Amino acid sequence: HRHTHRVKAQYTPRLENPSLRVFRQVSLFTIVAHLVSTMRAIVAPQTAAQLSACQAKATSSVPRHALRPTLCPSVSSSIRGKILELSRSRKAGHTLRRGHNSVTLASSTLPTFDLDIPSVTNLDHLKDDGYCGADGTVLMRPPPLGLDVHNSKGKYWIKTFGCQMNMADSERMAGVLETMGYMSTDDADSANVLVYNTCSIRDKAEQKVYGALGRQAKRKRSDPNMKIVVAGCVAQQEGETLLRRVPEVDLVMGPQYANRIDQLLELVDLGQQVCKTEAIEILEDITTPRRDSSTSAWVNIIYGCNEHCTYCVVPQTRGKEQSRTPEAIREEMAELGRQGYKEVTLLGQNIDAYGRDLPGFADDGSGRRLWTFTDLLQHVHDVPGIERIRFATSHPRYFTERLIKACSEMPKMMPFYHIPFQSGNNEILKEMKRGYTHQRYRRIIDTIRHYMPDAAVSGDAIVGFPGETDEQFQETMALIREIGFDTVNTAAYSPRPNTPAAEWENQVADLIKMDRLHQINALVNEIAEQRSARYLNTVQEVLVEGVNPKIPTQMMGRNGGNRSTFFDGDASMIGQILKVHVDESRTWSLTGHLVV
Repeated sequence: HRHTHRVKAQYTPRLENPSLRVFRQVSLFTIVAHLVSTMRAIVAPQTAAQLSACQAKATSSVPRHALRPTLCPSVSSSIRGKILELSRSRKAGHTLRRGHNSVTLASSTLPTFDLDIPSVTNLDHLKDDGYCGADGTVLMRPPPLGLDVHNSKGKYWIKTFGCQMNMADSERMAGVLETMGYMSTDDADSANVLVYNTCSIRDKAEQKVYGALGRQAKRKRSDPNMKIVVAGCVAQQEGETLLRRVPEVDLVMGPQYANRIDQLLELVDLGQQVCKTEAIEILEDITTPRRDSSTSAWVNIIYGCNEHCTYCVVPQTRGKEQSRTPEAIREEMAELGRQGYKEVTLLGQNIDAYGRDLPGFADDGSGRRLWTFTDLLQHVHDVPGIERIRFATSHPRYFTERLIKACSEMPKMMPFYHIPFQSGNNEILKEMKRGYTHQRYRRIIDTIRHYMPDAAVSGDAIVGFPGETDEQFQETMALIREIGFDTVNTAAYSPRPNTPAAEWENQVADLIKMDRLHQINALVNEIAEQRSARYLNTVQEVLVEGVNPKIPTQMMGRNGGNRSTFFDGDASMIGQILKVHVDESRTWSLTGHLVV
Protein backbone atom coordinates (compact mmCIF):
# COMPACT_ATOMS: atom_id res chain seq x y z
CA HIS A 1 0.00 0.00 0.00
CA ARG A 2 2.95 2.33 -0.52
CA HIS A 3 3.08 5.00 -3.18
CA THR A 4 4.74 3.83 -6.39
CA HIS A 5 5.59 5.38 -9.72
CA ARG A 6 3.17 3.17 -11.67
CA VAL A 7 1.36 5.19 -14.30
CA LYS A 8 -2.36 5.53 -13.56
CA ALA A 9 -5.07 5.76 -16.18
CA GLN A 10 -6.88 9.07 -15.98
CA TYR A 11 -10.66 9.00 -16.36
CA THR A 12 -12.19 12.46 -16.61
CA PRO A 13 -15.58 12.33 -18.35
CA ARG A 14 -17.02 15.67 -19.43
CA LEU A 15 -20.11 16.78 -17.53
CA GLU A 16 -22.57 19.30 -18.89
CA ASN A 17 -22.47 21.26 -15.63
CA PRO A 18 -18.85 21.82 -14.54
CA SER A 19 -20.05 22.97 -11.12
CA LEU A 20 -20.67 19.35 -10.20
CA ARG A 21 -16.88 18.88 -10.16
CA VAL A 22 -17.20 15.13 -10.56
CA PHE A 23 -13.82 14.51 -12.11
CA ARG A 24 -12.25 11.18 -11.28
CA GLN A 25 -8.67 9.96 -11.39
CA VAL A 26 -8.53 6.33 -10.48
CA SER A 27 -6.16 3.44 -11.00
CA LEU A 28 -7.82 0.76 -13.06
CA PHE A 29 -6.40 -1.78 -10.65
CA THR A 30 -8.93 -0.40 -8.17
CA ILE A 31 -11.69 -2.03 -10.20
CA VAL A 32 -10.24 -5.48 -9.69
CA ALA A 33 -9.64 -4.78 -6.00
CA HIS A 34 -13.25 -3.77 -5.40
CA LEU A 35 -14.86 -6.48 -7.52
CA VAL A 36 -12.72 -9.17 -5.96
CA SER A 37 -13.95 -8.06 -2.53
CA THR A 38 -17.51 -8.32 -3.74
CA MET A 39 -17.02 -11.77 -5.23
CA ARG A 40 -15.28 -13.37 -2.23
CA ALA A 41 -18.55 -14.18 -0.52
CA ILE A 42 -19.92 -16.19 -3.45
CA VAL A 43 -16.99 -18.09 -4.89
CA ALA A 44 -15.55 -21.41 -3.80
CA PRO A 45 -13.05 -21.33 -0.88
CA GLN A 46 -10.18 -22.60 -2.95
CA THR A 47 -10.83 -19.87 -5.51
CA ALA A 48 -10.96 -17.22 -2.78
CA ALA A 49 -7.33 -17.90 -1.91
CA GLN A 50 -6.31 -17.25 -5.50
CA LEU A 51 -8.44 -14.12 -5.58
CA SER A 52 -6.71 -12.84 -2.44
CA ALA A 53 -3.40 -13.21 -4.21
CA CYS A 54 -4.75 -11.34 -7.21
CA GLN A 55 -6.13 -8.63 -4.95
CA ALA A 56 -2.81 -8.26 -3.14
CA LYS A 57 -1.03 -7.95 -6.47
CA ALA A 58 -3.45 -5.23 -7.58
CA THR A 59 -3.54 -3.18 -4.40
CA SER A 60 0.16 -3.35 -3.68
CA SER A 61 0.79 -1.35 -6.85
CA VAL A 62 -1.35 1.67 -6.02
CA PRO A 63 -1.54 4.28 -3.26
CA ARG A 64 -3.87 3.50 -0.40
CA HIS A 65 -5.96 6.60 -1.06
CA ALA A 66 -6.67 5.32 -4.58
CA LEU A 67 -8.61 2.36 -3.18
CA ARG A 68 -11.78 4.46 -3.13
CA PRO A 69 -13.55 3.04 -6.21
CA THR A 70 -14.91 6.20 -7.75
CA LEU A 71 -14.94 5.02 -11.37
CA CYS A 72 -18.41 4.48 -12.77
CA PRO A 73 -18.88 0.89 -13.94
CA SER A 74 -22.42 -0.38 -13.78
CA VAL A 75 -22.16 -3.70 -12.00
CA SER A 76 -24.94 -5.32 -13.98
CA SER A 77 -25.77 -8.98 -13.67
CA SER A 78 -24.02 -9.71 -16.96
CA ILE A 79 -20.82 -8.08 -15.74
CA ARG A 80 -21.07 -9.95 -12.45
CA GLY A 81 -21.41 -13.16 -14.40
CA LYS A 82 -18.34 -12.41 -16.48
CA ILE A 83 -16.30 -11.50 -13.40
CA LEU A 84 -17.47 -14.67 -11.67
CA GLU A 85 -16.49 -16.77 -14.66
CA LEU A 86 -13.09 -15.14 -14.66
CA SER A 87 -12.60 -15.47 -10.93
CA ARG A 88 -13.43 -19.18 -10.96
CA SER A 89 -10.57 -19.88 -13.29
CA ARG A 90 -7.54 -21.47 -11.60
CA LYS A 91 -5.23 -19.67 -13.97
CA ALA A 92 -3.02 -16.78 -12.90
CA GLY A 93 -1.38 -13.89 -14.70
CA HIS A 94 -4.44 -11.74 -15.44
CA THR A 95 -3.85 -8.22 -16.65
CA LEU A 96 -5.97 -5.17 -17.31
CA ARG A 97 -6.11 -3.46 -20.66
CA ARG A 98 -7.81 -0.10 -21.19
CA GLY A 99 -9.78 0.47 -24.37
CA HIS A 100 -11.58 3.57 -25.60
CA ASN A 101 -14.92 2.82 -23.91
CA SER A 102 -14.20 -0.34 -22.00
CA VAL A 103 -11.87 -2.09 -19.63
CA THR A 104 -10.72 -5.50 -20.82
CA LEU A 105 -9.74 -8.33 -18.51
CA ALA A 106 -7.21 -10.37 -20.43
CA SER A 107 -5.12 -13.50 -19.93
CA SER A 108 -3.03 -15.73 -22.08
CA THR A 109 -5.15 -18.70 -21.10
CA LEU A 110 -8.61 -17.16 -20.75
CA PRO A 111 -11.07 -15.63 -23.21
CA THR A 112 -11.15 -11.83 -23.30
CA PHE A 113 -14.13 -10.11 -21.69
CA ASP A 114 -14.98 -6.53 -22.63
CA LEU A 115 -16.82 -4.86 -19.78
CA ASP A 116 -18.71 -1.69 -20.65
CA ILE A 117 -17.73 1.11 -18.29
CA PRO A 118 -20.24 3.92 -18.76
CA SER A 119 -19.30 7.51 -18.07
CA VAL A 120 -20.48 9.38 -15.00
CA THR A 121 -23.45 10.61 -17.02
CA ASN A 122 -24.74 7.05 -17.36
CA LEU A 123 -24.36 5.80 -13.81
CA ASP A 124 -27.94 6.18 -12.64
CA HIS A 125 -29.59 2.95 -13.75
CA LEU A 126 -33.14 2.44 -12.57
CA LYS A 127 -35.39 -0.54 -12.18
CA ASP A 128 -37.89 0.94 -14.62
CA ASP A 129 -36.21 4.21 -15.67
CA GLY A 130 -39.32 6.23 -14.97
CA TYR A 131 -42.86 6.05 -16.29
CA CYS A 132 -41.91 6.46 -19.96
CA GLY A 133 -39.08 3.90 -19.88
CA ALA A 134 -35.36 4.23 -20.42
CA ASP A 135 -35.67 5.39 -24.05
CA GLY A 136 -38.81 7.46 -23.76
CA THR A 137 -42.26 6.91 -25.27
CA VAL A 138 -43.48 8.14 -28.66
CA LEU A 139 -47.05 9.46 -28.57
CA MET A 140 -48.96 7.99 -31.49
CA ARG A 141 -52.63 8.74 -32.16
CA PRO A 142 -54.93 8.17 -35.17
CA PRO A 143 -55.88 11.28 -37.17
CA PRO A 144 -58.55 13.36 -35.40
CA LEU A 145 -62.08 13.20 -36.72
CA GLY A 146 -62.71 15.71 -39.50
CA LEU A 147 -59.06 16.19 -40.46
CA ASP A 148 -58.35 15.86 -44.17
CA VAL A 149 -55.13 13.84 -44.12
CA HIS A 150 -54.31 14.96 -47.67
CA ASN A 151 -54.56 18.66 -46.82
CA SER A 152 -53.08 18.61 -43.31
CA LYS A 153 -50.46 21.15 -42.33
CA GLY A 154 -47.96 18.35 -41.79
CA LYS A 155 -46.98 15.78 -39.21
CA TYR A 156 -45.89 16.07 -35.60
CA TRP A 157 -43.80 13.63 -33.56
CA ILE A 158 -43.66 13.78 -29.76
CA LYS A 159 -41.28 11.75 -27.63
CA THR A 160 -41.79 11.85 -23.88
CA PHE A 161 -39.25 11.14 -21.17
CA GLY A 162 -39.98 10.90 -17.45
CA CYS A 163 -43.13 10.91 -15.35
CA GLN A 164 -46.90 10.97 -15.73
CA MET A 165 -46.86 14.77 -15.55
CA ASN A 166 -44.77 14.86 -18.71
CA MET A 167 -47.08 12.34 -20.35
CA ALA A 168 -50.07 14.57 -19.58
CA ASP A 169 -48.21 17.60 -20.96
CA SER A 170 -47.45 15.69 -24.18
CA GLU A 171 -51.13 14.88 -24.61
CA ARG A 172 -51.98 18.56 -24.27
CA MET A 173 -49.34 19.61 -26.77
CA ALA A 174 -50.68 16.98 -29.18
CA GLY A 175 -54.17 18.42 -28.80
CA VAL A 176 -52.92 21.92 -29.63
CA LEU A 177 -50.88 20.71 -32.63
CA GLU A 178 -53.91 18.92 -34.05
CA THR A 179 -56.02 22.06 -33.77
CA MET A 180 -53.28 23.70 -35.86
CA GLY A 181 -53.79 21.06 -38.58
CA TYR A 182 -50.94 18.66 -37.83
CA MET A 183 -51.40 14.89 -37.57
CA SER A 184 -49.42 12.37 -35.52
CA THR A 185 -46.64 10.13 -36.82
CA ASP A 186 -44.34 7.62 -35.18
CA ASP A 187 -41.58 8.30 -37.72
CA ALA A 188 -39.34 11.14 -36.56
CA ASP A 189 -37.69 11.46 -39.97
CA SER A 190 -40.99 12.27 -41.70
CA ALA A 191 -42.24 14.79 -39.12
CA ASN A 192 -42.47 18.52 -39.75
CA VAL A 193 -42.54 19.31 -36.02
CA LEU A 194 -40.42 17.25 -33.63
CA VAL A 195 -41.08 17.67 -29.90
CA TYR A 196 -38.83 16.22 -27.21
CA ASN A 197 -40.67 16.48 -23.88
CA THR A 198 -37.77 16.05 -21.52
CA CYS A 199 -36.98 14.94 -17.96
CA SER A 200 -34.09 16.19 -15.85
CA ILE A 201 -34.60 14.11 -12.71
CA ARG A 202 -31.63 11.94 -13.74
CA ASP A 203 -28.69 12.68 -15.97
CA LYS A 204 -29.25 9.53 -18.06
CA ALA A 205 -32.53 10.80 -19.56
CA GLU A 206 -30.98 14.21 -20.14
CA GLN A 207 -28.09 12.79 -22.15
CA LYS A 208 -30.44 10.69 -24.29
CA VAL A 209 -32.17 13.89 -25.34
CA TYR A 210 -28.89 15.53 -26.36
CA GLY A 211 -27.97 12.42 -28.34
CA ALA A 212 -31.28 12.49 -30.21
CA LEU A 213 -30.97 16.22 -30.90
CA GLY A 214 -27.59 15.68 -32.51
CA ARG A 215 -29.10 13.28 -35.04
CA GLN A 216 -32.02 15.56 -35.89
CA ALA A 217 -29.82 18.66 -36.08
CA LYS A 218 -28.07 17.10 -39.05
CA ARG A 219 -31.41 16.67 -40.82
CA LYS A 220 -32.39 20.25 -39.95
CA ARG A 221 -29.44 21.57 -41.95
CA SER A 222 -30.83 19.99 -45.11
CA ASP A 223 -34.51 20.68 -44.30
CA PRO A 224 -34.77 24.17 -42.77
CA ASN A 225 -38.60 24.06 -42.77
CA MET A 226 -38.77 21.38 -40.10
CA LYS A 227 -39.11 22.60 -36.50
CA ILE A 228 -37.30 21.13 -33.50
CA VAL A 229 -38.90 21.77 -30.12
CA VAL A 230 -37.42 20.91 -26.73
CA ALA A 231 -40.03 21.06 -23.96
CA GLY A 232 -40.21 19.96 -20.35
CA CYS A 233 -37.76 20.02 -17.50
CA VAL A 234 -34.45 19.91 -19.40
CA ALA A 235 -35.68 22.87 -21.45
CA GLN A 236 -36.56 24.75 -18.27
CA GLN A 237 -33.23 23.88 -16.68
CA GLU A 238 -30.96 24.64 -19.63
CA GLY A 239 -32.81 27.53 -21.30
CA GLU A 240 -30.69 29.51 -23.72
CA THR A 241 -27.70 27.28 -22.97
CA LEU A 242 -29.47 24.55 -24.92
CA LEU A 243 -29.87 26.87 -27.92
CA ARG A 244 -26.18 27.68 -27.84
CA ARG A 245 -25.26 24.04 -27.60
CA VAL A 246 -27.66 22.89 -30.33
CA PRO A 247 -28.36 25.98 -32.46
CA GLU A 248 -30.59 24.01 -34.82
CA VAL A 249 -33.30 23.90 -32.11
CA ASP A 250 -36.13 26.31 -32.93
CA LEU A 251 -38.04 26.41 -29.65
CA VAL A 252 -37.11 25.78 -26.01
CA MET A 253 -40.11 25.88 -23.68
CA GLY A 254 -40.69 25.01 -20.04
CA PRO A 255 -43.55 22.74 -18.97
CA GLN A 256 -45.69 25.74 -18.00
CA TYR A 257 -46.06 26.57 -21.72
CA ALA A 258 -47.46 23.19 -22.82
CA ASN A 259 -50.84 24.58 -23.82
CA ARG A 260 -49.27 27.60 -25.58
CA ILE A 261 -47.10 25.73 -28.06
CA ASP A 262 -49.19 27.11 -30.94
CA GLN A 263 -48.39 30.72 -30.02
CA LEU A 264 -44.69 29.93 -29.70
CA LEU A 265 -44.57 28.08 -33.04
CA GLU A 266 -46.10 31.14 -34.69
CA LEU A 267 -43.07 33.10 -33.50
CA VAL A 268 -40.83 30.42 -34.99
CA ASP A 269 -42.68 30.79 -38.31
CA LEU A 270 -41.71 34.48 -38.24
CA GLY A 271 -38.08 33.46 -38.22
CA GLN A 272 -37.39 33.73 -34.50
CA GLN A 273 -35.49 31.28 -32.31
CA VAL A 274 -37.60 31.16 -29.16
CA CYS A 275 -36.73 30.40 -25.54
CA LYS A 276 -39.61 30.56 -23.05
CA THR A 277 -38.68 29.43 -19.56
CA GLU A 278 -39.71 32.33 -17.34
CA ALA A 279 -42.23 31.65 -14.60
CA ILE A 280 -45.82 32.50 -15.50
CA GLU A 281 -49.24 32.17 -13.94
CA ILE A 282 -50.53 28.99 -15.58
CA LEU A 283 -53.71 29.69 -17.50
CA GLU A 284 -56.66 27.37 -17.16
CA ASP A 285 -56.26 24.85 -19.95
CA ILE A 286 -59.12 25.02 -22.44
CA THR A 287 -57.42 22.77 -24.99
CA THR A 288 -58.55 19.22 -25.71
CA PRO A 289 -55.66 16.84 -25.03
CA ARG A 290 -55.02 13.95 -27.40
CA ARG A 291 -55.17 11.13 -24.86
CA ASP A 292 -52.79 8.20 -25.11
CA SER A 293 -55.59 5.84 -24.03
CA SER A 294 -59.29 5.49 -24.79
CA THR A 295 -60.15 4.27 -21.28
CA SER A 296 -57.86 6.09 -18.82
CA ALA A 297 -56.88 9.76 -18.70
CA TRP A 298 -54.51 12.04 -16.79
CA VAL A 299 -55.93 15.18 -15.20
CA ASN A 300 -53.55 17.75 -13.72
CA ILE A 301 -54.84 19.31 -10.50
CA ILE A 302 -51.72 21.14 -9.25
CA TYR A 303 -48.57 22.31 -10.99
CA GLY A 304 -45.13 22.92 -9.51
CA CYS A 305 -43.66 22.16 -6.08
CA ASN A 306 -42.76 24.29 -3.06
CA GLU A 307 -40.57 21.66 -1.37
CA HIS A 308 -36.79 22.02 -1.28
CA CYS A 309 -35.43 18.46 -1.29
CA THR A 310 -31.65 18.76 -1.61
CA TYR A 311 -31.40 16.28 -4.51
CA CYS A 312 -34.32 17.44 -6.65
CA VAL A 313 -34.58 19.86 -9.59
CA VAL A 314 -38.39 19.87 -9.80
CA PRO A 315 -38.94 23.19 -7.95
CA GLN A 316 -36.55 24.84 -10.42
CA THR A 317 -38.00 23.24 -13.53
CA ARG A 318 -41.72 23.12 -12.64
CA GLY A 319 -41.96 26.32 -10.61
CA LYS A 320 -44.08 27.16 -7.59
CA GLU A 321 -47.28 25.32 -6.67
CA GLN A 322 -50.36 26.45 -8.58
CA SER A 323 -53.64 24.66 -7.90
CA ARG A 324 -56.40 24.51 -10.49
CA THR A 325 -59.88 25.43 -9.33
CA PRO A 326 -62.16 22.57 -8.20
CA GLU A 327 -64.76 23.63 -10.79
CA ALA A 328 -62.26 23.38 -13.68
CA ILE A 329 -61.09 19.95 -12.56
CA ARG A 330 -64.63 18.63 -12.20
CA GLU A 331 -65.60 19.97 -15.63
CA GLU A 332 -62.62 18.29 -17.28
CA MET A 333 -63.52 14.98 -15.61
CA ALA A 334 -67.17 15.38 -16.64
CA GLU A 335 -66.12 15.87 -20.26
CA LEU A 336 -63.99 12.73 -20.04
CA GLY A 337 -67.00 10.82 -18.71
CA ARG A 338 -69.10 12.05 -21.64
CA GLN A 339 -66.38 10.83 -24.03
CA GLY A 340 -66.50 7.32 -22.55
CA TYR A 341 -63.42 7.34 -20.32
CA LYS A 342 -63.76 5.11 -17.27
CA GLU A 343 -60.71 6.00 -15.20
CA VAL A 344 -58.99 9.24 -14.23
CA THR A 345 -55.60 9.65 -12.57
CA LEU A 346 -55.25 12.98 -10.80
CA LEU A 347 -51.71 14.34 -11.10
CA GLY A 348 -49.43 16.63 -9.16
CA GLN A 349 -45.75 16.69 -8.23
CA ASN A 350 -46.96 17.07 -4.64
CA ILE A 351 -50.63 16.26 -4.95
CA ASP A 352 -51.46 16.32 -1.22
CA ALA A 353 -50.50 20.02 -1.16
CA TYR A 354 -53.50 20.82 -3.38
CA GLY A 355 -55.35 23.96 -2.31
CA ARG A 356 -52.64 25.60 -0.20
CA ASP A 357 -52.55 28.51 -2.65
CA LEU A 358 -56.35 28.80 -3.05
CA PRO A 359 -58.20 31.45 -1.02
CA GLY A 360 -60.35 30.82 2.05
CA PHE A 361 -60.49 28.64 5.14
CA ALA A 362 -62.88 25.92 6.26
CA ASP A 363 -65.81 27.16 8.33
CA ASP A 364 -65.48 24.42 10.97
CA GLY A 365 -62.94 26.35 13.00
CA SER A 366 -60.16 23.83 12.32
CA GLY A 367 -57.93 26.38 10.59
CA ARG A 368 -57.82 24.12 7.56
CA ARG A 369 -57.79 25.61 4.08
CA LEU A 370 -61.15 25.83 2.33
CA TRP A 371 -59.96 23.39 -0.32
CA THR A 372 -57.66 20.48 0.52
CA PHE A 373 -56.97 17.39 -1.56
CA THR A 374 -59.50 15.47 0.54
CA ASP A 375 -62.16 18.11 -0.17
CA LEU A 376 -61.37 17.94 -3.89
CA LEU A 377 -61.80 14.14 -3.99
CA GLN A 378 -65.17 14.46 -2.29
CA HIS A 379 -66.10 17.17 -4.82
CA VAL A 380 -65.29 15.11 -7.95
CA HIS A 381 -66.10 11.60 -6.74
CA ASP A 382 -69.62 11.55 -8.17
CA VAL A 383 -68.75 12.75 -11.70
CA PRO A 384 -70.97 10.73 -14.08
CA GLY A 385 -69.24 8.15 -16.26
CA ILE A 386 -65.98 8.05 -14.30
CA GLU A 387 -65.87 4.75 -12.43
CA ARG A 388 -62.29 4.73 -11.13
CA ILE A 389 -60.11 7.47 -9.62
CA ARG A 390 -56.38 7.22 -8.84
CA PHE A 391 -53.83 9.87 -7.89
CA ALA A 392 -50.08 10.48 -7.78
CA THR A 393 -47.68 11.55 -6.37
CA SER A 394 -48.11 11.89 -2.59
CA HIS A 395 -45.74 13.39 -0.03
CA PRO A 396 -45.59 11.78 3.43
CA ARG A 397 -45.47 15.23 5.07
CA TYR A 398 -49.03 15.99 3.95
CA PHE A 399 -50.63 12.53 3.85
CA THR A 400 -53.29 12.64 6.60
CA GLU A 401 -55.62 10.20 8.28
CA ARG A 402 -58.52 12.39 7.12
CA LEU A 403 -57.47 11.70 3.51
CA ILE A 404 -57.04 7.97 4.11
CA LYS A 405 -60.42 7.64 5.83
CA ALA A 406 -62.14 9.57 3.04
CA CYS A 407 -60.59 7.33 0.36
CA SER A 408 -61.78 4.22 2.18
CA GLU A 409 -65.35 5.56 2.15
CA MET A 410 -65.48 6.46 -1.57
CA PRO A 411 -66.01 3.36 -3.75
CA LYS A 412 -64.53 4.93 -6.90
CA MET A 413 -61.17 5.49 -5.22
CA MET A 414 -58.78 2.69 -6.15
CA PRO A 415 -56.86 1.11 -3.22
CA PHE A 416 -53.43 1.99 -4.61
CA TYR A 417 -51.16 4.56 -2.97
CA HIS A 418 -47.84 5.79 -4.33
CA ILE A 419 -45.97 7.45 -1.46
CA PRO A 420 -42.21 7.92 -1.94
CA PHE A 421 -40.11 7.29 1.18
CA GLN A 422 -36.61 7.76 -0.40
CA SER A 423 -34.71 6.36 2.62
CA GLY A 424 -35.31 4.36 5.78
CA ASN A 425 -32.78 6.36 7.82
CA ASN A 426 -33.73 9.54 9.65
CA GLU A 427 -30.34 11.20 9.24
CA ILE A 428 -30.46 10.75 5.46
CA LEU A 429 -34.07 11.98 5.36
CA LYS A 430 -32.98 15.08 7.28
CA GLU A 431 -30.11 15.70 4.85
CA MET A 432 -32.60 15.30 1.99
CA LYS A 433 -34.90 17.86 3.70
CA ARG A 434 -37.87 15.54 3.32
CA GLY A 435 -39.63 16.78 6.47
CA TYR A 436 -40.60 13.44 8.04
CA THR A 437 -39.06 10.42 9.77
CA HIS A 438 -39.25 6.75 8.90
CA GLN A 439 -41.47 6.32 11.99
CA ARG A 440 -43.92 8.83 10.55
CA TYR A 441 -43.88 6.96 7.22
CA ARG A 442 -44.59 3.64 8.95
CA ARG A 443 -47.57 5.17 10.77
CA ILE A 444 -49.02 6.33 7.44
CA ILE A 445 -48.84 2.81 6.01
CA ASP A 446 -50.28 1.33 9.21
CA THR A 447 -53.22 3.74 8.95
CA ILE A 448 -53.82 2.85 5.30
CA ARG A 449 -53.92 -0.86 6.13
CA HIS A 450 -56.14 -0.22 9.14
CA TYR A 451 -58.81 1.26 6.89
CA MET A 452 -58.01 -0.82 3.76
CA PRO A 453 -56.19 -4.06 4.69
CA ASP A 454 -55.69 -5.16 1.07
CA ALA A 455 -54.51 -1.79 -0.27
CA ALA A 456 -51.48 -1.77 -2.58
CA VAL A 457 -48.61 0.54 -1.67
CA SER A 458 -45.72 1.67 -3.84
CA GLY A 459 -42.81 3.99 -3.11
CA ASP A 460 -39.57 5.51 -4.36
CA ALA A 461 -36.09 4.95 -2.93
CA ILE A 462 -32.71 6.56 -3.59
CA VAL A 463 -29.54 4.64 -2.77
CA GLY A 464 -26.08 6.13 -2.49
CA PHE A 465 -27.22 9.57 -1.36
CA PRO A 466 -24.16 11.60 -0.26
CA GLY A 467 -22.85 10.34 3.05
CA GLU A 468 -25.02 7.20 3.13
CA THR A 469 -23.27 4.44 5.06
CA ASP A 470 -23.91 0.74 4.66
CA GLU A 471 -25.74 0.71 8.00
CA GLN A 472 -28.05 3.49 6.80
CA PHE A 473 -28.65 1.64 3.54
CA GLN A 474 -29.59 -1.48 5.51
CA GLU A 475 -32.24 0.57 7.33
CA THR A 476 -33.82 1.29 3.94
CA MET A 477 -33.77 -2.44 3.18
CA ALA A 478 -35.38 -3.13 6.56
CA LEU A 479 -38.15 -0.62 5.84
CA ILE A 480 -38.93 -2.33 2.54
CA ARG A 481 -39.06 -5.76 4.20
CA GLU A 482 -41.26 -4.54 7.05
CA ILE A 483 -43.81 -2.68 4.94
CA GLY A 484 -44.02 -5.14 2.05
CA PHE A 485 -44.37 -2.81 -0.93
CA ASP A 486 -46.20 -3.89 -4.06
CA THR A 487 -43.50 -2.06 -5.99
CA VAL A 488 -40.67 0.38 -5.36
CA ASN A 489 -39.12 2.63 -7.99
CA THR A 490 -35.41 2.64 -7.22
CA ALA A 491 -32.56 4.86 -8.34
CA ALA A 492 -28.89 5.38 -7.61
CA TYR A 493 -28.37 8.97 -6.51
CA SER A 494 -27.55 11.19 -9.49
CA PRO A 495 -26.12 14.69 -8.87
CA ARG A 496 -28.31 17.26 -10.59
CA PRO A 497 -27.33 20.80 -11.56
CA ASN A 498 -28.03 23.58 -9.05
CA THR A 499 -29.05 21.23 -6.24
CA PRO A 500 -27.31 21.42 -2.84
CA ALA A 501 -26.44 17.72 -2.57
CA ALA A 502 -24.53 17.79 -5.86
CA GLU A 503 -21.93 20.10 -4.29
CA TRP A 504 -21.28 18.05 -1.18
CA GLU A 505 -17.88 16.43 -0.74
CA ASN A 506 -19.15 13.15 0.77
CA GLN A 507 -20.34 11.59 -2.51
CA VAL A 508 -20.72 7.81 -2.39
CA ALA A 509 -18.49 5.80 -4.73
CA ASP A 510 -20.29 4.78 -7.91
CA LEU A 511 -19.41 1.10 -7.56
CA ILE A 512 -21.01 1.12 -4.12
CA LYS A 513 -24.11 2.81 -5.52
CA MET A 514 -24.47 0.15 -8.17
CA ASP A 515 -23.97 -2.67 -5.69
CA ARG A 516 -26.63 -1.23 -3.39
CA LEU A 517 -28.96 -0.72 -6.33
CA HIS A 518 -28.69 -4.38 -7.27
CA GLN A 519 -29.30 -5.44 -3.68
CA ILE A 520 -32.40 -3.29 -3.28
CA ASN A 521 -33.82 -4.33 -6.65
CA ALA A 522 -33.44 -8.00 -5.76
CA LEU A 523 -35.33 -7.40 -2.51
CA VAL A 524 -38.05 -5.34 -4.24
CA ASN A 525 -38.60 -8.11 -6.80
CA GLU A 526 -38.77 -10.76 -4.09
CA ILE A 527 -41.38 -8.89 -2.07
CA ALA A 528 -43.37 -7.85 -5.17
CA GLU A 529 -43.68 -11.53 -6.12
CA GLN A 530 -45.01 -12.29 -2.65
CA ARG A 531 -47.48 -9.43 -2.85
CA SER A 532 -48.72 -10.62 -6.26
CA ALA A 533 -49.32 -14.11 -4.84
CA ARG A 534 -52.08 -12.80 -2.55
CA TYR A 535 -54.28 -12.38 -5.62
CA LEU A 536 -54.13 -16.09 -6.51
CA ASN A 537 -57.56 -17.77 -6.63
CA THR A 538 -59.35 -14.47 -6.04
CA VAL A 539 -61.75 -12.64 -8.34
CA GLN A 540 -60.49 -9.20 -9.38
CA GLU A 541 -62.33 -6.39 -11.12
CA VAL A 542 -60.23 -5.42 -14.13
CA LEU A 543 -60.64 -2.36 -16.35
CA VAL A 544 -59.85 -3.66 -19.85
CA GLU A 545 -57.40 -1.29 -21.56
CA GLY A 546 -56.37 -3.11 -24.72
CA VAL A 547 -54.94 -6.17 -26.45
CA ASN A 548 -51.88 -7.91 -25.07
CA PRO A 549 -49.25 -6.96 -27.69
CA LYS A 550 -47.41 -10.25 -27.13
CA ILE A 551 -50.47 -12.53 -27.29
CA PRO A 552 -53.16 -11.08 -29.58
CA THR A 553 -55.84 -13.45 -28.24
CA GLN A 554 -55.43 -11.99 -24.76
CA MET A 555 -56.73 -8.74 -23.31
CA MET A 556 -54.93 -6.68 -20.71
CA GLY A 557 -56.00 -4.33 -17.96
CA ARG A 558 -55.37 -3.47 -14.31
CA ASN A 559 -57.05 -4.46 -11.09
CA GLY A 560 -57.73 -2.04 -8.25
CA GLY A 561 -54.22 -2.55 -6.89
CA ASN A 562 -52.72 -1.50 -10.25
CA ARG A 563 -51.45 -4.98 -11.17
CA SER A 564 -51.46 -5.72 -14.90
CA THR A 565 -53.87 -8.59 -15.55
CA PHE A 566 -54.17 -10.75 -18.68
CA PHE A 567 -57.00 -13.02 -19.82
CA ASP A 568 -58.47 -14.45 -23.03
CA GLY A 569 -60.88 -12.11 -24.79
CA ASP A 570 -61.38 -9.75 -27.73
CA ALA A 571 -61.24 -6.04 -28.48
CA SER A 572 -64.97 -5.55 -27.88
CA MET A 573 -64.19 -5.74 -24.15
CA ILE A 574 -62.03 -2.59 -24.13
CA GLY A 575 -63.41 -0.03 -21.70
CA GLN A 576 -65.40 -2.55 -19.66
CA ILE A 577 -64.78 -3.50 -16.04
CA LEU A 578 -64.87 -7.30 -15.93
CA LYS A 579 -64.44 -9.91 -13.23
CA VAL A 580 -61.35 -12.09 -13.68
CA HIS A 581 -60.43 -15.16 -11.64
CA VAL A 582 -56.64 -15.09 -11.05
CA ASP A 583 -55.00 -18.41 -11.97
CA GLU A 584 -51.35 -17.35 -12.06
CA SER A 585 -49.32 -14.63 -10.37
CA ARG A 586 -45.95 -13.23 -11.37
CA THR A 587 -43.78 -10.48 -9.94
CA TRP A 588 -45.48 -7.65 -11.80
CA SER A 589 -48.57 -9.21 -13.42
CA LEU A 590 -51.43 -11.68 -13.16
CA THR A 591 -53.14 -14.09 -15.57
CA GLY A 592 -56.65 -15.46 -15.19
CA HIS A 593 -59.95 -16.24 -16.86
CA LEU A 594 -63.24 -14.39 -17.12
CA VAL A 595 -65.91 -15.10 -14.55
CA VAL A 596 -69.24 -15.42 -16.31
